[in-house]
Amino acid sequence: MSIYVGNLSYQVEQDDLKRVFAEYGTVKSVQLPLDRETGRVRGFAFVEMGSDAEEAAAIEALDSAEWMGRNLKVNKAKPKSDASSGGGRWGNSGGGGGGYSRGRY
Repeated sequence: MSIYVGNLSYQVEQDDLKRVFAEYGTVKSVQLPLDRETGRVRGFAFVEMGSDAEEAAAIEALDSAEWMGRNLKVNKAKPKSDASSGGGRWGNSGGGGGGYSRGRY
């Protein structure tokens, strides 16, 4: 299981997160998603610890802690659900239609 870390500074780097979480045990991995368009950090990350006990210690210590000028939000990451990943773009609404126009009239 991984830990979700939110409300991160946009200046944070993977090594920064590894250092902070290493105080609570073995850091197996850090994922720091970047915005596709800007290449900048998106403000959240996922950290995987070596054991459940280390994970619990990190969450307990770091949730709501101030770091790099921000109050962190740290909790167990929720697994991706199939429902949120699609099931069809238009669902069962029966409609197609756009919602916007590309300027062809």
